[in-house]
Amino acid sequence: MSKIKTKFKFNNTNLLKAKKILEKYPKNFSSSAVLPLLHLAQEQLDGWLDKSSVEYISNYLNVPLIKVYEVATFYHMFNLKKVGKKCINVCTTTPCWLVGSDSILKRFEKKLNIKTDCITKDGSISLHEIECLGACINGPVIKINNDYHENIKLDDVDKIVKNLKK
Repeated sequence: MSKIKTKFKFNNTNLLKAKKILEKYPKNFSSSAVLPLLHLAQEQLDGWLDKSSVEYISNYLNVPLIKVYEVATFYHMFNLKKVGKKCINVCTTTPCWLVGSDSILKRFEKKLNIKTDCITKDGSISLHEIECLGACINGPVIKINNDYHENIKLDDVDKIVKNLKK
C-alpha cells in the first residue's frame, strides 16, 4: 500500500497514547485500532476530523484509506467538518420525535440564531440533528460534546443555551 502525504500528525502526547493503544492489539490486527485512533485525532483537532487526519491514521496503521473512512463515516460521533467548541446534537429518530425533539431542535435554532448543521458566528456552538443516541426511553435526548442530556423540555433549551454562552 502506498503512503499518502498528510499534514496532520499526532502531537507527542497523542503519539504516546497511540502507541499504547496499538499495544492492546495483536500486530496483525492493527486495523482494530481505527476507532480509538480516530477518537484521539478528533480530540487533537478540537472535535472534528479533517481529511489529513484520516489519511494519517490510514498510514499509521498501514490500512487502506477506505477502511478508515468507512469507520469515520459510519459512526455519528465523528465529525468530518468543523464544529463549534460546544457541539449540540439533537436526536430526531422516532422515539425522541414522538416526544417533541423536533420542537427542541427548532428552539435551539431560534435561541442560537443558526440553522441545523451550522456554527454560531463566534464559532463557539454548532447544532446538529443526529440519529439515535441509544437513550430512547428518556427522550428527547441531546448530546453536548460527550455529555448526554435526557428528558429535555423546551424550557431546558433556554437554560442550556444560556449556560453554553457563559
